[in-house]
Amino acid sequence: MKFGTIPLSDAEGAVLAHSVRHQAGVFKKGRVLSGNDIDVLRGAGIEGVTAARLGDGDVGEDAASSALARAAAGENASAAEPFTGRANLFSSAHGLAVVDEARVNAVNLLHESLTIATVPGFHPVEPRQMLATVKVIPFAAHADVLAQALDICGEGGLIAVAPFAARRVGLVLTELPQTKEAILEKTVQSMTLRLEQLGSTLDHVVRCPHDPKSVAAAVLELASKGCAPILMFGASAIVDRGDVIPDALTLAGGEVVHLGMPVDPGNLLMLGELGGTSVIGVPSCARSPKINGFDWVLQRVLANLDVTPKDIMMMGAGGLLKEIASRPTPRGQRLPDGPKAPEIAGLVLAAGQSRRMGSTNKLLAEIDSKPMVRHVVETVLASKAAPVVVVTGHESARVRASLEGLNVEFAENPDYADGLSGSLASGISALPGEVDGVIVCLGDMPLVGAIHINKLISAFDLEEGRTICVPMSRGKRGNPVLWGAGYFDEMSGVKGDVGAKHLMGQYAEAVCEVELGDAAVLIDIDTPDALEKVISGK
Repeated sequence: MKFGTIPLSDAEGAVLAHSVRHQAGVFKKGRVLSGNDIDVLRGAGIEGVTAARLGDGDVGEDAASSALARAAAGENASAAEPFTGRANLFSSAHGLAVVDEARVNAVNLLHESLTIATVPGFHPVEPRQMLATVKVIPFAAHADVLAQALDICGEGGLIAVAPFAARRVGLVLTELPQTKEAILEKTVQSMTLRLEQLGSTLDHVVRCPHDPKSVAAAVLELASKGCAPILMFGASAIVDRGDVIPDALTLAGGEVVHLGMPVDPGNLLMLGELGGTSVIGVPSCARSPKINGFDWVLQRVLANLDVTPKDIMMMGAGGLLKEIASRPTPRGQRLPDGPKAPEIAGLVLAAGQSRRMGSTNKLLAEIDSKPMVRHVVETVLASKAAPVVVVTGHESARVRASLEGLNVEFAENPDYADGLSGSLASGISALPGEVDGVIVCLGDMPLVGAIHINKLISAFDLEEGRTICVPMSRGKRGNPVLWGAGYFDEMSGVKGDVGAKHLMGQYAEAVCEVELGDAAVLIDIDTPDALEKVISGK
């Protein structure tokens, strides 16, 4: 790859390294300069640009990051479309992130051009939560380096999610004469909350005296009821393998696998086994809902991951969870969920009168034996946009009937004759309040694909200020456009037969142009001739 100042006469096809202002606006970093772009820059008196030009053997940043992200994605992990050399991986399950640290390090040690960052191993994650990000540092990676990285990933990927299983859990509570009822009730509440957060239920609770024979009988009772795992919560802490809780498990025919752990709070935990069922001696600190070493073991058990003595003994690095002066966060407060994929709704505008089509409702015109509007809606449903709202107006009943069986919500624009703005307002008012943005799709653009929509969603980033994402083809802006929720009020206030494009000028710094290299984003069907060309494939 060549990088540096390139004269305009040689800059077509080069990738801008820094944004360049011109008379009509800004060409942003990462833009692949077209012939028209060169003319615009020359007209602004610019003689050269700082840019990169790929050479033989170079793989462009988006292609390279996408390939590595897809190879790194294991079970219950998926890679989003790349943007500016970054491809993120997201979870599709509620569970624990399983990271192959050795192979992640091996990829990062290959070359400075390729990087992958992940959440910590065994970190609890929710669906749509970010697991990892792959970033190509320059504008390209060499094909040989990328090939080595893909070989390291192999077939299993570098990061996966082990989903939490819905388990029926049993709890033994032991009592001493001085044990207070309130303490026992608090313990049950704490265990119930923990398990519910992980998708399991506290199915049976057995209370018994704090002696080995009584506790052994309670454990066997829970085992006979099919409880798995079984939690043993003693009235006093476990301090030795000969103590009441470990002794009771042995009397019941079980085995103490490991006692103690290098995590504080949580040191006095016991891990055992009875007939293939995990049995956990719970440390006293777990009466509180605050996170402790018990949570780390319980989460792995509920995710069907093996927990060996070595696993427990290696939890010490990062195992200091106790509240200390240098760590002002309250002890045990759960870590934030972390960044998630943006919640982007899909909005299909299908209320128009098709005035330029004569008497034909273009949305119902058949392309490959299917109404045009159904093509568009199925494309949006196949993308990562959700939920999908369709705005109807003109011939509403027929349009809705053409979408029968599709998982969409409908909004009605009673003022459809007044133009596009009413449909925009009707659609936005029907969106759920928690969405981060909406991708506004036109019902007469059947050539747009789900991949185009997904690339726009990948470009959207609230923190980096990319909140209006516009598709580009050969330097021209097209549709659909993704709008952040912060613009909804202004979009709803637009009047007449216009959309919200004037807001792009008003908020130019928030506009992110996404070059798709596909004319589909420029083609809407307004006339019979345009329809015939699409039907014939010309």
